[in-house]
Amino acid sequence: MANPVLNDKTFRGLGTRPADAPFATAEELDALYNRPAAGDGARPVIDRMTVDDAITKTASLFVILLLGAAAGWILTPSIPALPWIGLVAGFVLGLVNAFRKEPNVGLIVAYAAAEGLFVGGVSMFFEFVYPGIVFQAVIGTLLVFGVVLALFRSGKVRVSAKANKIFMIAMISYGLFALVNLVLVWTGTMPGFGIRSVEIAGIPLGLIIGGLAILMASYALVQDFDFIQRGAEQGVPRKYGWTAAFGLTMTLVWLYIEILRILAILRQD
Repeated sequence: MANPVLNDKTFRGLGTRPADAPFATAEELDALYNRPAAGDGARPVIDRMTVDDAITKTASLFVILLLGAAAGWILTPSIPALPWIGLVAGFVLGLVNAFRKEPNVGLIVAYAAAEGLFVGGVSMFFEFVYPGIVFQAVIGTLLVFGVVLALFRSGKVRVSAKANKIFMIAMISYGLFALVNLVLVWTGTMPGFGIRSVEIAGIPLGLIIGGLAILMASYALVQDFDFIQRGAEQGVPRKYGWTAAFGLTMTLVWLYIEILRILAILRQD
């Protein structure tokens, strides 16, 4: 008697099988596994991006980031320029990866390593000046990440065309400010936190800008989550899981640095 599930109708189009064969052959199972999902006649299931795959790729990037951070933390005292080398390299690689039409795993991994050197070196410096600040910044980053993820999963925050336009304008404005401020600090024109140290009604400008930056980074997280969700639902190629991992890594590094800087401004004498 033929198996009621794995019968000839189940494998229609995959080849001929005897009507009384009780089980599928290895070849038939392999063909069934590699068939496109329902509604998609082009891409096999195995080639689709999934949420789990994006999470796995993000985790692997964070391992590389942490290894780079450990190297930056250890080597910065003897090589003070190392964090700035990591900053410049990470900035360039970030732009290259952001504007590529298709992800390049090597460039994305190199970005994570470079950012790790920067994060590790900067964290070591701030920890030396303000003991315990790195732990506080890590906890703050995880809290923001968790809250945004919970709000996204509940459906209370979503990406919209109008919000994307506002976000883009805010990002361009923030980028110009950060570039000018960096030049002022590097040239010694305004030491310390640069323009961020200027007070408005007794409040350092850095706290105001930092708060706005955290809001922007939070929305960037929503965009990252939305990309992963839509990519998995629409069956985009699996390689774009690296794009999702790159986006999440970039956003979390940005969020951590902003929180670290806000805490430093609050703790400075």
